Amino acid sequence: MSEPNDKLIELLLCVRTARQQGVKRITLVAPYLCYMRQDIANKPGEAVSQRIIGQMLAELFDDVITVDPHLHRISRLNQAIPIANAISLTATEEITQFLQQKFNHAVLLGPDSESEQWVAAIAKKLGFEYSVAEKVRLGDTQVKMALAEHDFLNKTVVIIDDMASTGRTLARASTLVRASGASEVYAVITHPLFCDDAEAHIMQSGIQAFWSTDSINHSSSCIHLERLLAQAIREIV
Repeated sequence: MSEPNDKLIELLLCVRTARQQGVKRITLVAPYLCYMRQDIANKPGEAVSQRIIGQMLAELFDDVITVDPHLHRISRLNQAIPIANAISLTATEEITQFLQQKFNHAVLLGPDSESEQWVAAIAKKLGFEYSVAEKVRLGDTQVKMALAEHDFLNKTVVIIDDMASTGRTLARASTLVRASGASEVYAVITHPLFCDDAEAHIMQSGIQAFWSTDSINHSSSCIHLERLLAQAIREIV
């Protein structure tokens, strides 16, 4: 569901037509689920896209399956998509297996408190160290960040985040850990949105390589989700 506007209209037409033809059950498998980030009105009159799109999907589908949706203030996907089978999966196992093949040891860094859930789980499975930074977003392309106390000197650091759109969060985290003495910096992202100059900005910050899942088709997509999604489909059907 990257570049979602055309896709949402196509889904609406397709599903309504399928219902008219007598289809009884329709499941949406959307590894990246759009419009989940805007969950409150920051100022009067602002659209809360999570509620609007969530309600639309609830009216269209019997089941919705996605991976690591960007949820801030709610704990369950069915709070955004009010159907029984609103299923939120996590890519932590797939990312864990990928990192296990790449590194004998590394410090995993979450760039903000929201990322801690994934970073802590992956670090525990791998037996790696981890740290979580504190981030304040000042605008679409401006972030303020501070590292927690941790020894990064001469260590390999892997930044882990669920989403990269402008790339500023990853770039800022990379700059800070490099200034703290890290020898190598890499990144793993679940959803590689990468708007405008995001990739160039990331590489200029000193990140040597970044990898992502194939929730969105991108040149960095090398962590595969098909087994995770297939298992979820088996369980509901």
